[in-house]
Amino acid sequence: MENPPKISPEVVELRLDAAVLTVSLNRPEQHNAFNPKLISRLTEVFRTVTNRNDIRVVILTGSGRSFSAGADLTAMMDITRHTFDQAHIDGQAIFDLMMAVDECSQPIIGRINGSALGGGLGLVSCCDIAVAVDRAEFGFSETRLGLVPAIISPFVISKIGSSWARELFLTGEHFRAEFAQKIGLVHHVATEDQLDDVVNERVQQLHMAAPGAQVEAKKLIRQQQGLSKAEMRAFTENLFARRWLSDEGKEGVNAFLEKRKPAWQ
Repeated sequence: MENPPKISPEVVELRLDAAVLTVSLNRPEQHNAFNPKLISRLTEVFRTVTNRNDIRVVILTGSGRSFSAGADLTAMMDITRHTFDQAHIDGQAIFDLMMAVDECSQPIIGRINGSALGGGLGLVSCCDIAVAVDRAEFGFSETRLGLVPAIISPFVISKIGSSWARELFLTGEHFRAEFAQKIGLVHHVATEDQLDDVVNERVQQLHMAAPGAQVEAKKLIRQQQGLSKAEMRAFTENLFARRWLSDEGKEGVNAFLEKRKPAWQ
């Protein structure tokens, strides 16, 4: 009897429960390190999710004991044999992944279930809320490998600022969850037993807000980084007026005045 064909496991696992989508990096034996298949699949997931009205919140996490070790150096060794143009395309794929996560319409909670290094920290930086287990280690290890955290740098610096990036990019040192919280990389630190409780509490808080308003709030935060004060004046005035006159705005104000819950709750 012939052996049955081996079924290749999904590199990204999805679970949808009550409008909450859990996206799990699923290469636990490789510490959920990036390879081309995982990069492509994760990008596809977030580009699709952003257009789905049935998903209110996304939880991004890792399988096993790690969140993500960043680039799979074994798989990425091919880059060293590439031409400059080929390596350039590989870099574009990682940047496109970060952009897909960063620009996702829904709120993203990073359930940082273990260590996050290099590109894994790029993903952490793209999460709106990050909850890390207290045993997790972090580090921008690229410079210790003769590399630079180039692709993830815009997302990381937006999160922690250039001051901390100067030190941590240059040393490549590892640091713990408490320090990650101090510099604003993660928002909450929890024990192993508390991790899911803290994540679920954040989900509940996100469900209290109007989904359309959350989409606009995420756009507002991104716009702050690229516009002049005069441009921001025009953008924010427009947004202010649109939201007050929106169905959600009217419903939210009426619900408050009538001492009832708004429809989205």
